[in-house]
Amino acid sequence: MAEQKTVRDVMTRSPRTVDRQDMTDEAARVMAADDVGAVVVVDGETLSGILTDRDIVTRAVAQGFNPSDTLVEEIYSADVITLPPDASIDDAVQIMREAAVRRVPVVEDGRPVGLVSLGDLALARDPDSALADISAAPANR
Repeated sequence: MAEQKTVRDVMTRSPRTVDRQDMTDEAARVMAADDVGAVVVVDGETLSGILTDRDIVTRAVAQGFNPSDTLVEEIYSADVITLPPDASIDDAVQIMREAAVRRVPVVEDGRPVGLVSLGDLALARDPDSALADISAAPANR
């Protein structure tokens, strides 16, 4: 029987981070430059939460806030579920399902070391699935 993969095996290592005190437009530029839909929010080196492109749209732009005048800490998700790097893929799937989230920061000693997405898990569990195909496809630019 093959050894079961862990979150460490499939996560994006060293995820892009922004500070809670950064402006939202800077976080959006980081996402655009790296073609990612989420960044990990830190306070110093410690995990503080996660900010997604959807957060920027629904909590800032749609509410009439100017992203260049809005701090990340005003709109990010601070109450975030995390995983340790040694969590199994099955545990990660279960936790994401229960929490109804698409991305989870991977944390070791309070510091973000990775980010795992539904797409990462789909590739690990069933590389021939439609979600895995979409996740592995090059970015649309």
